[in-house]
Amino acid sequence: QVQLVESGGGSVQAGGSLTLSCAASGYTWSNYLMGWFRQAPGKVREGVAGITDDGRISYADSVKGRFSISKDNAKNILYLQMNSLKPEDTAMYYCAASPRVRGWHPPLLVRNNYGYWGQGTQVTVSS
Repeated sequence: QVQLVESGGGSVQAGGSLTLSCAASGYTWSNYLMGWFRQAPGKVREGVAGITDDGRISYADSVKGRFSISKDNAKNILYLQMNSLKPEDTAMYYCAASPRVRGWHPPLLVRNNYGYWGQGTQVTVSS
């Protein structure tokens, strides 16, 4: 079974940094997409950043220049480095994954393109 477990959330002051981690296990896909989504109370779950097995990356406009997504293939860990955090970044952050067909390049920030989800980790940014 595919499992995704997030960690690294916490409470920080505006302007601070956090790095989130997502430990993945139970998958045997050659081609895949992985991403980070976030959801604040009363809001829809929105895509933050995504990455594919072959290195394609996408970011939401609201986090470009501040967040960086990366992965460690040997350790099966996905990361999200968050810098210059703002109060509006406060949300539950979720890790997501899905297999993909080789040659298909789906948009990485679309919620419905992912079939597997972690339980989330809370990020709170105070002013």
